[in-house]
Amino acid sequence: MGEITIEEEKKNGLDEFFDLTRVDIEQKITNTIRDKQIIEILNGGKRLRSLLAALAFKACTKGNETREKYQEALLGTVGIELAHGASLVHDDIIDKDKTRRGKKAYHIKEGVGKAILTGHKMLVQGFEIALKHGKDWADLYVDSWNEVVKGEIDEVEFNKNRVDLKNISTKSDIFRAYNKIIDMKTAALFSSSCKAGALGANMTGDILKVFADYGREIGLAYQLADDLVDLAHGEMIDSVIVPILNRLEKRTVKIGKLKRREIKRKFVKNKDKIQELYIEEIRQHVKNAQKLSKSDLIPSSRYKDLLIDAPTYIVNKMLREINVSI
Repeated sequence: MGEITIEEEKKNGLDEFFDLTRVDIEQKITNTIRDKQIIEILNGGKRLRSLLAALAFKACTKGNETREKYQEALLGTVGIELAHGASLVHDDIIDKDKTRRGKKAYHIKEGVGKAILTGHKMLVQGFEIALKHGKDWADLYVDSWNEVVKGEIDEVEFNKNRVDLKNISTKSDIFRAYNKIIDMKTAALFSSSCKAGALGANMTGDILKVFADYGREIGLAYQLADDLVDLAHGEMIDSVIVPILNRLEKRTVKIGKLKRREIKRKFVKNKDKIQELYIEEIRQHVKNAQKLSKSDLIPSSRYKDLLIDAPTYIVNKMLREINVSI
């Protein structure tokens, strides 16, 4: 299957657009990256950030770009995948996760030292691709990675209680910190991916902010959906569960006094309320993204229509695992 044609896409919806574009992205990854171990790390990914970058690109060009321009945009998605893949390799080490995408995590298979260095190698290759796209792309790449790293550091400190948490309550810094972590760790890459797609279509000015904000809102909704799925499966996410419980119970509790058994009991008791809270938050971010996608700065085309549909589609794909939809 080759590149997408306008005629093909006229017959297809968002699902088909993503399926066809994913083929082009996979082919570009294979043709660009020669390191077999990096390819192995990238295998099995959803390519969600890259797909959104491609959709943003198409929404800006209305599908009228040249083949050469489309290939440049696809190369940009390879850089996105390298940065995201590196973040996952490092995440697994920090979180001591033993599996990734149904296989042994890379650091379990090859050792922590090699995993760290391979992650760095992936970041360098991603930056080289960004440089080929010009200064704006390179600046975006560096700024986005800085946000991701800061989010990772904040999460480590958050989970180890090294920040000044003291008391937690409905209006406390700890709950805002949770949202801040999501924003930097996850939403930053979604935001930069959509902005990169617009940059690839030679967009300038306010439309870049529209796409950056659009991607950020999707990223926030996606991470909240991901956390909800994990919580539904019984995973106790330190940076999530305590502030959520305190928000629901509308009281202040010292974090050191909550034992794991007590946290679990409280979670089970409030399970339905927690799901309602998450769905409410997710819907708001989806609504924000949809509003941005309707901006007059984005030219009218079928791709603009797909931008409107994408937030709900992405979130429901995630929530389907626990039989929930928005």
